[in-house]
Amino acid sequence: MGVICYKVNNMKQYLELGKINNTHGLRGELKFEYWCDGVDYLKQLDRVYLDDEGKTELRLISVRPQKNIAIIKLESIDTIEKAEELKNKLLYCNRDDVQLDEDSFYLADLIGCSVVDAASGKGYGTVKDIMNYGSCDIYDVVKDKKHYLIPATPDVIEEIDTEKQLIRINALKGLFDEN
Repeated sequence: MGVICYKVNNMKQYLELGKINNTHGLRGELKFEYWCDGVDYLKQLDRVYLDDEGKTELRLISVRPQKNIAIIKLESIDTIEKAEELKNKLLYCNRDDVQLDEDSFYLADLIGCSVVDAASGKGYGTVKDIMNYGSCDIYDVVKDKKHYLIPATPDVIEEIDTEKQLIRINALKGLFDEN
């Protein structure tokens, strides 16, 4: 099961890719903290956007990895002064610009999904947020103002159907126990 982008709103056309942290060198390259699967995902893109409505388009010239960030080059950003103007800006992609694998989805599409027991159909609540602390994604599921943290691991997640806004799980002992 592949996961593509983080920190985005449900079913938006333009998805947050990450944040420009700083400049790199004197020729307009930028240090980019990506919130997607990585540099390979970014390399699929020909263009990125400076807004979540796709109004300000920039051509993505190059992408290369550097430790846990990417160094990117955007068309018409060719001096350090122009690059400085983009510091702390978010970049977006159009979800139609990337072809996802059949078993992949955008994390944004999970927000608002109903979580139910795979065997009984019992409802556990709705996904309100997705976090990641290293080992796996954690779904914050809310029901009646109570939060439950569900690990997104193969032994727990049975099925994800973003079109039906439904996640079927195998509830491990202790996940929903009140005591």
